[in-house]
Amino acid sequence: MKYAIYVGGILLLTLGIALTIQSNLGASPFDALLVGLSLNVGLSVGSWEIILACVLICGNALLSKQKPEVLGLLTAFITGLGIDLWLFLLQNWAPFEMWYSKLCCFGIGLIIIGVGTSAYLHTNFAPIPIDRLTLIIQKLVKTNLFLARTLIYFTFLLAAMLLNGPIGVGTLLTVFLGGVLLNFFMPITKRALDCILPKSHTSQNHIQDNKRSI
Repeated sequence: MKYAIYVGGILLLTLGIALTIQSNLGASPFDALLVGLSLNVGLSVGSWEIILACVLICGNALLSKQKPEVLGLLTAFITGLGIDLWLFLLQNWAPFEMWYSKLCCFGIGLIIIGVGTSAYLHTNFAPIPIDRLTLIIQKLVKTNLFLARTLIYFTFLLAAMLLNGPIGVGTLLTVFLGGVLLNFFMPITKRALDCILPKSHTSQNHIQDNKRSI
């Protein structure tokens, strides 16, 4: 059941990502980079999720001088497949023309991202490469998690802008509201999962270390 929740949480997360991309209001810096790479270089958005995860895992290993956390590839693989699946299923939707329909699509996507991410994190399984990088930079630069994550997002944002990725007001909203929504849903999903998995328990430190603000 734990692994079913793990996969289900990621599928919800990727549905939210696909909705934010479809809204045309702007995706998170990382997702905007994925779309920009797909448009300019080729391959699917999900394929670039997997490729960048491999790069991040290797980079993390070099920076931390530790063995690569290859288990993170499993999360990246499922995430990449999920993004491509939802983008394929949503491609026949009528394009959103009015600002309120775009905002509604984006808002629903952002909420689903929060629910899916919180459920997935509570399974305490498979590290996320981008979050591991945040911890490494925090240690190397001797700063806090917020500044370390901001530095990473700023780097992804610049790269996405160079590749004409979907940058917009939604990008700013994901940065400022992603963490807020995640913190809101974390205790809610924990109570729900405790009912489903009464014998399971999660490491609070691990959850905090692996939070992904989308």
